[in-house]
Amino acid sequence: MKKWIFCLWLIFPIFLHAQEKEVMALIETNLGNMKIKLYNDTPIHRDNFIRLAKAGHYDGTLFYRVIKNFMIQGGSSDSRNAIAGQFIGFGKPMTIEAEIKPEHYHKKGALAAPRQPDRENFFKESDISQFYIVQGKKYTEQELEIIEKSVNVPIKNAINRKYYTPEKKVILDSLRKLKKVEEFREIAGKIKKDIAFEWNANADKIYMSEQKKQDYINLGGVHHLDKEYTVFGEVVEGVEVIDKIVALPTDENNRPFKDVKMKITILNE
Repeated sequence: MKKWIFCLWLIFPIFLHAQEKEVMALIETNLGNMKIKLYNDTPIHRDNFIRLAKAGHYDGTLFYRVIKNFMIQGGSSDSRNAIAGQFIGFGKPMTIEAEIKPEHYHKKGALAAPRQPDRENFFKESDISQFYIVQGKKYTEQELEIIEKSVNVPIKNAINRKYYTPEKKVILDSLRKLKKVEEFREIAGKIKKDIAFEWNANADKIYMSEQKKQDYINLGGVHHLDKEYTVFGEVVEGVEVIDKIVALPTDENNRPFKDVKMKITILNE
């Protein structure tokens, strides 16, 4: 009985986390409003976004970088009160630990954190002082298959070459000719097992669940950002506002000629 109670205490915190209510926020702009939810399994990003929003950090800043079929980026302190035509930088960065999750990907409406390039930022730390929201483009099923194969096939071939070497091939061919079935199966089985283990452990391969494929086909997104940047929320109402912002004419720095100011309010905690 005591063991059963102990097990319940182990499971209970996990159950509570799964049932934890997601925080919602409202992004108000002069082109319409977007309601977003923040994911509970990216708590560092969630909590810092809430902290900055409540402190008014994002209020009055612009969506200053807008690229069609890609994303809208805003929140930089440099954009507040920027005069027309002024180049807007990244402002003062506030870096936090990455929380990149395979189940959160860059579908349309995804809320994510920008960051410095890999050469300066090996651990892919996020800059939570600003954020971007994905517009992306719609993919066909064939395009997604090509994307998967272009990444996965070379990885699989390299793993196969690593374990199924010319030397191993000579040994297996010799055993086959000598009809040494048990020895053949032992070596071939070991090779197959090693290949499967390394393939399953490989972090660079692409796996697209059926839901992810359908989102990229029906909603759109930006697949090549997956596993590179932290997605920590998504737009649940007002997705059309993304399209309105992206449709604005921009200068050579992708800043819209018409300012799109924002105000962010946390709706619940």
